[in-house]
Amino acid sequence: MKKKLLGDDRRAQLLHILKTSGKPVTGTELARIANVSRQVIVGDITLLKAKHEPIVATAQGYMYFHTSATQSSERIVACLHGPERTEEELNLLVDLGITVKDVTIEHPVYGDLTASIRVSSRKEVKQFLDKIAATNAAFLSELTDGIHLHTLIAPSEELLDEAEDALSKAGLLVL
Repeated sequence: MKKKLLGDDRRAQLLHILKTSGKPVTGTELARIANVSRQVIVGDITLLKAKHEPIVATAQGYMYFHTSATQSSERIVACLHGPERTEEELNLLVDLGITVKDVTIEHPVYGDLTASIRVSSRKEVKQFLDKIAATNAAFLSELTDGIHLHTLIAPSEELLDEAEDALSKAGLLVL
């Protein structure tokens, strides 16, 4: 039987796994590795985030966000469309080499609500949409009649300009 690591040692192990993985790791997988429940992992991740570790939860699992010189430009764009065009929107962006970091809506009661998306390939877009479908979750933009913001990350401002132009031509950008 595997030995359970205690608190700080377990969190150090989780941090090492996330930093070296290069891809999202599910809470279930982390729980298996650490020999604890998934709920313990959720608590550990919350504590690590509270210590300012750049961990994000995506539809594919937890990721450690490494800053990269190749992804140095960031821009927020305002989009408007129904849920049926989400796949088109995300694929248009990732096909240009853009990472869609998150989605934000302005809720009338809660103010700004932001959720991590972190997709940068068609495979990740599919995984994100499959997770939405499997959980029967609503898109945040459904709470605002399709109006939402995305934070986009790209290697250059020129690529972000190209992405904005493509969204506009597709009728997905709020003008």
